[in-house]
Amino acid sequence: MASVELCGLKKKYGAVTVLHGIDLAIDDGEFVALVGPSGCGKSTLLRMIAGLEDTNVGKIIIGGRDVTELEPRKRDIAMVFQSYALYPHMTVAENMGFSLMLNGRPREEIATRVEEAARMLELRALLDRRPANLSGGQRQRVAMGRAVVRNPQVFLFDEPLSNLDAKLRVQMRSEIKGLHYKIKTTAVYVTHDQVEAMTLADRVVVMNAGRIEQMGSPMELYRDPDNIFVAGFIGSPSMNFLDATLDAEDGRAVVRLEDGQVLSLAGNFGERGKTVTVGLRPEHLSFAESGPLVGSTCVIEPTGAETHVLFDIAGKRITAVVNSDSSPAVGQTVQANIDPERVYLFDHSDGRRLRPRVVG
Repeated sequence: MASVELCGLKKKYGAVTVLHGIDLAIDDGEFVALVGPSGCGKSTLLRMIAGLEDTNVGKIIIGGRDVTELEPRKRDIAMVFQSYALYPHMTVAENMGFSLMLNGRPREEIATRVEEAARMLELRALLDRRPANLSGGQRQRVAMGRAVVRNPQVFLFDEPLSNLDAKLRVQMRSEIKGLHYKIKTTAVYVTHDQVEAMTLADRVVVMNAGRIEQMGSPMELYRDPDNIFVAGFIGSPSMNFLDATLDAEDGRAVVRLEDGQVLSLAGNFGERGKTVTVGLRPEHLSFAESGPLVGSTCVIEPTGAETHVLFDIAGKRITAVVNSDSSPAVGQTVQANIDPERVYLFDHSDGRRLRPRVVG
């Protein structure tokens, strides 16, 4: 196992800058997920750690050793790809042991390591099969086994579950997390799926346009986003956003929505009349006989135990997540409540989080 340090990494393709000076320290044994929309630079960053992309500026340090200029095979890392990258003419056992064979390891050692990895990943019954005779989930387990047998300092995962169906993705998430519990190897995991990132990682790094927007534990990012980008990206369904104006009513701070509806705030946010963006998480909204937000439902989406209710407020369509037993009907007028402590405010001009002012 080893720590990973990324120091001021920059990457350009011609005149286009893809990464703008990335600084990131990953602890020994930590599982870190890089998450963000397509084109944000997360896969490029992972490929730079692997040595598959050159570094224009900055350093990559693995286990205290500067590997910036080293070839991929000399970095002591193992990478699991989205496409499995298995050799079709080889058996499962041969695929898993191929890298060890290239390194000249003895046959007995190769057989032992393959057997251990196969047992860990429940592949022992499949060792004599070829990739064409495996399911997608089995192929991904073989790809993971090929990485495990190398006993690397760092695992790199490049969107390994994106080719699987929804049910299999959930199953494979559990297997990857269970694997990390067992072997405790440092892992860097790239995904565009924030649910995947939150369920797997010790720490999540949210990227946007080649920069790190925020990093922290999954719940830190969910509960305390620094800006509107992170707030909208972390959480499913996404946070609702409404334009509003800071105001005061009966001696308390409020925001007034564009249609005149008013929401109470917890704390003093300063200047009245300032234009802000209000953030409301769908799961924090609840329906009652009376509430500050009044709208008409337009779409009902049952998901099982919960139902997503879409309704119109101040010219915007927002979502509430409610118990399916208490779901309203389409076209029904509803009134929604939310705890003032759970109302997020963001600067309308730059998207940064606004926090209550400390008095005294």
